[in-house]
Amino acid sequence: MKRIGCFHAHYSNIEHIEKALSSYKVELVHFVDPGLDRMKRDEDFSAATVEQKVMDTLDWIAKSHVDAILITCTLFTAVFDPEIHRYNVPVICIDDPLFEDICGRGEAVVVAFTNPGTVEGSMNQLLSYARKQGKQLQAEPVLLENTFELIMSGRKSEYLAAVSAGLSQLVKEHPGKCVIAAQLSMVPAAALASEQTGVRVGNQLDSLAAHLEDLLELVRQS
Repeated sequence: MKRIGCFHAHYSNIEHIEKALSSYKVELVHFVDPGLDRMKRDEDFSAATVEQKVMDTLDWIAKSHVDAILITCTLFTAVFDPEIHRYNVPVICIDDPLFEDICGRGEAVVVAFTNPGTVEGSMNQLLSYARKQGKQLQAEPVLLENTFELIMSGRKSEYLAAVSAGLSQLVKEHPGKCVIAAQLSMVPAAALASEQTGVRVGNQLDSLAAHLEDLLELVRQS
């Protein structure tokens, strides 16, 4: 059985990963640090603060007898550079299979966020990924205003309602474009918006399980 260390910025992400990988013989060890998101408006907060904390935690997880590390927060993945930060176990960013899916579509996309702190970093990563794949990508970021504080304060039902409504509106406003929910916390809202509009809203879990199965040779439950 493989053991995956999961690095989250919020406890609500745990259930999404547990559900996505429930079909596999895998042990998930969860490490949660909501502090950076709570500190990001402090005057002395900087990108260097995020990088130092993220790398310290990744160092700790890598020493915790895991076979791989999964980073589920886009704020954290934005500072992880596999060319610079090397570990003796695979480090998977939650965005990787999503970026692969987006680049493989060959169509214009609208990338929706709820956390304003992740927009710039995630879009830079997406465009960099596309360039490395030799893809021309039309991607427009959209922030669903005043929603992230709902999930951070534990108001899950309000968050689900607000984000699904926002995603449904984006589908209506951008016919012919693919709407993508860019954060793990948005997955249930993406599913609800897909039901409400009849149009698939992409999300980070759509291809994550298959990606991890191939990369880590996960075995399915019998």
